[in-house]
Amino acid sequence: MWFICMSMIVSAALVACIVYAVFAVVMYRGQRRFIYRIDGRRIPPSRIGLGDISEVLIDVPDGERLVVWHGKAAPGKPTILYFHGQAGNLARRSERIRRYHTAGIGILIMAYRGFSGSTGSPSEQANVADGIFIYDWLLQQGVSSDDVVIYGESLGTGVAAQVALQRAISGLVLDSPFTGLADLAEERHPMLPVRRFLLDRYETLKHVAGLQMPVLVLQGEKDPIVPLAMARAVFEAMPGPKHFVSYPEGRHLDHAKFGSFDTLVRFLRERKRLPAGYCKIERMLVQQADVRQSAPVEALPARA
Repeated sequence: MWFICMSMIVSAALVACIVYAVFAVVMYRGQRRFIYRIDGRRIPPSRIGLGDISEVLIDVPDGERLVVWHGKAAPGKPTILYFHGQAGNLARRSERIRRYHTAGIGILIMAYRGFSGSTGSPSEQANVADGIFIYDWLLQQGVSSDDVVIYGESLGTGVAAQVALQRAISGLVLDSPFTGLADLAEERHPMLPVRRFLLDRYETLKHVAGLQMPVLVLQGEKDPIVPLAMARAVFEAMPGPKHFVSYPEGRHLDHAKFGSFDTLVRFLRERKRLPAGYCKIERMLVQQADVRQSAPVEALPARA
């Protein structure tokens, strides 16, 4: 009897090990399919009511072709260089783009490789290299670096932080930033050795430590994907002027309905006047639809 029990235990353990190994191999080989939920549909901006936004095809040095949407800024207004998240196409961001451009804000949003008609396959290295190339293209159109603000949403915050580290800009917006993709993956898959085998790491916490430009961080407190604590950790690591705004009822990237557009516009207007050492943390309380109250949690004056 003892021998039979031991045999069953050993067999069960062996099966569990095999299942674990197979699952780990599948996750490793297919990790980029999990990271990048590609929507390759190419929808011209004119088809969704963005007649003042142009679709531009840009060839990058390694032979791939990127689809970007571009809307010029009104005189005296900045241009947002926008890096989207892990899923969806450019048309999915149409309402944000419409609001920005209606306010006179310029917009340049790049579709990662494989998304929205862009050729190739996405990776961290490719996304960052393409982001830098698109930034340089924007300046070639006559836009001054002093008028460029980089915006990253979710996965795009990992791209935005690295481009901001390598190019001159006047402001940075991080929407639902995470400390690193390995940290995020470990929370979801604690039993897998994700840190050792992850190909694309997006180590934002490390990159933001070198940023000196004014930064706005936006975060939903009920975000089921990016924990509030991660966004705060990214914020705390940045040495330059910074403003953190959280939304108690906000989930992942839905804070526009709680007033984040107004917060963004205010940041764009005031970013060049923020003094060194400026640090402010707010919770945006919503009493009813379209009624917003700013509740400062911490507001630190500039250092002497």
